[in-house]
This record gives sequence, C-alpha cells and structure tokens, in this order.
Amino acid sequence: MIRTRDDLRKVRRLVVKVGSSLLADASHGIKQAVVERIADQIARLCADGLEVVIVTSGSVALGRVHMGWVGRHLSVHEKQAAAAIGQPLLMHAYARAFARHDLHVAQMLLTKDDLRHRRRYLNASNTSETLFSMSVIPVVNENDTVVVQEIKFGDNDNLGALASLLIDAEMLVMLTDVDGLHERNPAEYPEAKRLSLVESITPEVMSMAGDVGSHFGTGGMASKLNASRIATRGGVAFAIINGHEDGALSRLLAGEDVGTLFLCGVDRQSKRKHWIAEILKPAGRIIIDVGAERAVKRHGGSLLPVGVTDVEGMFDKGECVELCGPSGVIARGLCNYNADEMRRLVGVSSADIESVLGYSDFSSVIHRDNLVLMQAEDGM
Repeated sequence: MIRTRDDLRKVRRLVVKVGSSLLADASHGIKQAVVERIADQIARLCADGLEVVIVTSGSVALGRVHMGWVGRHLSVHEKQAAAAIGQPLLMHAYARAFARHDLHVAQMLLTKDDLRHRRRYLNASNTSETLFSMSVIPVVNENDTVVVQEIKFGDNDNLGALASLLIDAEMLVMLTDVDGLHERNPAEYPEAKRLSLVESITPEVMSMAGDVGSHFGTGGMASKLNASRIATRGGVAFAIINGHEDGALSRLLAGEDVGTLFLCGVDRQSKRKHWIAEILKPAGRIIIDVGAERAVKRHGGSLLPVGVTDVEGMFDKGECVELCGPSGVIARGLCNYNADEMRRLVGVSSADIESVLGYSDFSSVIHRDNLVLMQAEDGM
C-alpha cells in the first residue's frame, strides 16, 4: 500500500487517465504529438516491467471536430454519433504512437451497466489480465455510442477510478493541464500553492476544487477529487500531474515531488465491497431500528430481520439495497431475500424465518461480507 512517495517506486500496475483537454483541440482534432509523448513515457514504464492501463477521453471531442460541430449544442443521438466517429480516430492515434515502440494496444469500451453485472465485471477483469499476459496495453473508454444517463459513469475520472479497482491497480494517475491540486484555482490566483501530499479527502480539500473543466472535457478538479475518494478507499493511490510536462509520469513513479499525491486509506475495501458501494444501483431500501444500526456500524455485524422496521421498493433476492437507520442512509448491501419476503420478515427473529416463509436459506437479511458502510462512524 502506498503511504509515502518512496513507495511509488514499488508500483507494478497502474491506470493512467488522459483527459480530452490534453488530446484534442478545435482546430486539428487529435494532438498526435501529445499522444506520442504520453506513449513514450508509458513505453518506458512497460520496459521496466510495469503493467499499464490507459483510460482515455476524447471520442466525442474528436467526432465534434471531424464533423465541424465544435461549439454547437448536440442532442443525445448526435453525441452518440460523434463518439462513433471519434472513437476509431482516437484508437488509431494510440496505435500509431505505441507502434513506434513495437507495442500493441487493445480497445475496451465499457458502460456502468457492464460493471453492475458481476459476470460481465469479472469478464472485463479477466480480459485485462489476458492482455497484460500478452504485453498489450488496454485502452479503456466509456461506450458513448450506446450509453444513456442511467448507465453513464458521469465522466472518465470516475471511470478511471473504477477501472483501477477492476484491474487491481496500485496507482491511478490523472494527466491534466495543471501541476496538481492547489489551495485555490491557479488560473485565477497564480500565487496559489500546490499541495504535494493529501492524506485524506476532507471538506477543506474538496473546497479547493474551484473549476468546472475545460472546453472539451466534462471533468474538472471536483470530479477528480471525487474519483480520488473512490480509488483511495479501495487501496489505490491517486495522483494528479501535468500531462504536458515531459517525463512527469516517470518522475512521479521514481518518488519525486511531482503533482499531488493522495495516499491510500488504511481501511481498504475488498474488490467485492467496492463493487457494491461504487457501482451497483440500489433497487430498494430497508429501514432499520437504532439497535440494528448500532450493530452494523459499530460492531460490523450482519443485518438480522429482527432489526428491520420497514421495506421500500421492489427488489429480487441478491439485489443491492440501501440500509436506512435513525441517522439516515448508513450502508448498502446484497439482500438475501426479495422485497415481498422481506415485508413478511419485518421484526422477525432469525429462528422464526422458516416458520414465516416455509424455508430459511439465511439467518441474516444481509451478511456482513456483502454489506458496505456508506458514511463514517459517528459514535453511536
């Protein structure tokens, strides 16, 4: 686990996220020289034995330029068409850049729906492992051609954080057009100091975000800080560095004071719990009493039916639900019974489940291994 800059020398697998503002401009489309500079740095890392995944933006931006749509408001279908036009241009640029180093790239297009289904999630993970074994560099992008709002990652900063968990990365690096996180927006306050190290994402740190993204990109500093929460909670170190600076990536991984490094949380979530917390969409809600909330939050216990006071929504066995106690939403988990069964089990002792339902597969409503707290303990 990354706890100091010196630990970065030990990183063997990382995700590098490249934003649209680095890759594209309104006049020429793809900035091939920038792609080649990034490829040069990653190729050096690969030569040293590191395994790298690229998470890239740019397909919609390139499609806009190619069609002369820059500055024009696009409908959903036009954005999807722009993505379909721009994606092959983007992959061609990466393929050309890495071919100079005799390296191959592979396209992986994902939606959040792909990661919500456990089998498809594992398939994507296994595909990346196979590509690593072949010394091929996966290039991941959101499948903007088919994506709709309900299954959209939000922006590729979020996708980068989730991809870092998907491949069991030790590090996620955001290549941006700034030198890191500053106390204030450096575009407005040139004297603003860069933060070298961030140990935890506090409200004070979040208040430093200060921007809303570039002309092409959707993810500003606030989205990068949100991505850092996802990554570091899963034990993945996170860094923001200047993608225009030649050699910055190699210098970062050599332990130099480059950009801003966000340290991993000590309470690393398992891959499965991270999937529950960050990817699954809750299908319903279970209301619990103060005793059950205390057992779940303070003692890490499973949720038993005796502590349930109400059930909201319709969900199947095994689907994700929210747990709501007197202090609000406290957790998410995979429910062992469907919504109709849960309504019959409200307040029931575990010993009486079989007499109520006619069978008893589980003594708990949600087992602690499938339950993830969504907020810090508050001393209950």
